[in-house]
Amino acid sequence: MRHHNSVFHQIQKHVPWGVFDRLVDEYKADYRVRKLTTKSQFLALLFGQLAGAVSLREIEAGLSSQQSRLYHAGGRCVARTTLAEANARRPAAVFSGLFAHIAATASRRTRRHISEAVRILDATRVELSSLRSGWADMVSGHRAIKLHVSYDPHADAPLGATVTGQKTNDITPAKTIQIEPGMTYVFDLAYYDFGWWAELDAKGCRFVTRLKTHTRLEVTHVRPLSADNDAILSDRIGLLPQRMARSRKNPMADPVREITVSISTGKTIRILTNDLDAPASEIAELYKQRWQIELFFKWIKQNLKIRHFLGTSENAVRIQIFVALIAYLLLRMAQACQDKVSQPLAFARLVRLNLMHRRHIGELSQLQRRPVTNQDQMLLI
Repeated sequence: MRHHNSVFHQIQKHVPWGVFDRLVDEYKADYRVRKLTTKSQFLALLFGQLAGAVSLREIEAGLSSQQSRLYHAGGRCVARTTLAEANARRPAAVFSGLFAHIAATASRRTRRHISEAVRILDATRVELSSLRSGWADMVSGHRAIKLHVSYDPHADAPLGATVTGQKTNDITPAKTIQIEPGMTYVFDLAYYDFGWWAELDAKGCRFVTRLKTHTRLEVTHVRPLSADNDAILSDRIGLLPQRMARSRKNPMADPVREITVSISTGKTIRILTNDLDAPASEIAELYKQRWQIELFFKWIKQNLKIRHFLGTSENAVRIQIFVALIAYLLLRMAQACQDKVSQPLAFARLVRLNLMHRRHIGELSQLQRRPVTNQDQMLLI
């Protein structure tokens, strides 16, 4: 009979353990640690994400019930108090660094040509309970944090993530990301900053965003419309206002392009880009891709555990969010290694149901047959 490692073990094969060990050494995460190493902590939290555990007690019980199979999977049983202490004290930078490395690797695998490379920027609020009142911001009676994500629609995966308070403007962490020349950046009105747009333009990037209704465009040229797409109402090239305020000159001096589009709801939106040559339908389609990140936020909130947190400290919340994002990437990478299940949600459910079973990850959707034994081996001649 062929031997198969557990599904959990096969998921772990996509973890760059050399990078993980380097991060542990860099941040001294295992300094004076006796009971629970950072690797065991990570595997316990990853098990909880993949198994759908909603509490430390559930993670503890799940690991204990699979104790005989944990050794080959690299894990170990963990007491919930020990795991809670590790979540509160271990540096979250280990897990954010691991996520950044896996995300960059996933991006390089899927990128075919630099002109096809698109980054969607957006943020979502994750509400917290009153137990986090010591450090979380309060807005309109709700305590929450913001998860800022840079998303690759071609890879269908996040490439970068930052956690801030909910009062932080979306443009603030966006200004700290490393701008990649030749990239296309797509974002909404939360990233309305002429200076940042000028920086993207100066580095040879294309950006696609929306123009506010009160922003006037000094039109210099009107482009003809295509008869194939009646949703495009106008296509104009012009200049943004020369001043953002009386004392501040607008650094975005190059011509830009405004495309007015009628969307399915009947609403009219003004799409702005610095690409003066591409077809208007292509620019409109690029902005439409922004909805993919909204679907990503919906998916992780419904299928990964970031709504119910396992700790009350800011450090524990950050660790859990980054482990959830790592779990998402590992699921997508494991799914790419098989061709039987094409839907991410269906694959995630099959992994959850078979997490500690010894089955090949490409056969999760197939009926598991009992091995045929040779009856002659049972006879004594």
